[in-house]
Amino acid sequence: MSASDTIEITGHLMDGGILSLILNDVREYEGDYTIDRFDVGRETNDTSHAKLTIMAADDDALQRLLMRLQTRGANLVDPGEATVEAALSDGVFPDGFYSSTNLDTRVRLGGRWITVTNPEMDCGLVVTGEGDGAQVATVPMSDVRAGMRIVCGVGGVRVRVPTPDRDSESFGFMESDVSSEKPQALLVRQVADGMREAKAAGKRVVWVGGPGVVHTGAAPAMVAMVEAGFVDCLFAGNALATHDIESSLYGTSLGVDLAQGRGVEHGHEHHIRALNTIRKAGSIAAAVDQGVLTGGIMHALVRGGHPFVLVGSVRDDGPLPDVYTDVLEGQRAMRAQLGGVGFCLMVATMLHSVATGNILPASVPLVCVDINPATVTKLADRGSSQARGIVTDVGLFLEQLAHELVPSYTTAPAPGRAGAT
Repeated sequence: MSASDTIEITGHLMDGGILSLILNDVREYEGDYTIDRFDVGRETNDTSHAKLTIMAADDDALQRLLMRLQTRGANLVDPGEATVEAALSDGVFPDGFYSSTNLDTRVRLGGRWITVTNPEMDCGLVVTGEGDGAQVATVPMSDVRAGMRIVCGVGGVRVRVPTPDRDSESFGFMESDVSSEKPQALLVRQVADGMREAKAAGKRVVWVGGPGVVHTGAAPAMVAMVEAGFVDCLFAGNALATHDIESSLYGTSLGVDLAQGRGVEHGHEHHIRALNTIRKAGSIAAAVDQGVLTGGIMHALVRGGHPFVLVGSVRDDGPLPDVYTDVLEGQRAMRAQLGGVGFCLMVATMLHSVATGNILPASVPLVCVDINPATVTKLADRGSSQARGIVTDVGLFLEQLAHELVPSYTTAPAPGRAGAT
């Protein structure tokens, strides 16, 4: 072990298992360690502090290990100044680039700590400006351009892990990452409180939704929350919007009559006919303006002036004219909507939930609701440590959430099939 450096970390190291995770990381990266100091907090709310010497075979291995430990909130005792190198070609980071986390991050340049403006995991850090005007932001690999000044190595970089308020009754609610056996009414109320707090603080609530919102008959509940101002932006794919529009035009979702719960004659055609109707109008907003689309989630978003970002996949029919078919363009559109976000609710979608979790700062509380436990655990597995999951039926959850957030809401009957008597 020819390379070493000293790190420190403060937090709930014992009851949160953080110290154990750090030591496991060191072994996984084939490094070694000594614990130089360990001060254990005495009371429940007291934090602990540890200082460790980390060793690795060479400096490159040490830098990668230290970057890994920063995802746990561990920083160098003596961070020094950041090293900056120019990217040599488009779409390629310099060797040894700093791989960013979604934690609150600061970079030391010219003796001054500069806060990274948009923390996001699995990106690089690009420096713009000079002297007192220098700024640092995350940049995805696809957006790197030759000549960009990129931070390399872990030196001069510090991160901060959000500290949960253990006495608070607000969103710091769920002590476990996934809740499946806790009282449903309590979970719904706590999610509603988190959304109210975000709105009261002047922040935005972003939703990430899948077609299950429509399939379960929960679209009217979501419409009520859109109209009440609790949906400031929606991230979704082609499916949610298409089946929502199908529901508005035909009263079906994937050909299933939402009022009767059974398939209807020629129902399998409804989604493609709904797509064709919107493509003929030119866009979802144009269909609303022309009076073609008169109800549903997408109608409510357009009428309320709330943005939505629809990013497609290889399996999409149509797709709708509003759908981004270039996933990199879709990612950029999603990032552009993250300003001022104070809460994120993800319902009935795995891929879009993971994608959104990847670009959200760790400071933004997020809740994932799905009937499949694998969906709600995958976020934390992919690095979104602030993610909390609720395993339940999405339709029932959204109905209860609407009742909690919109006192005047009454459960609406499922839409009838067009032309039905």
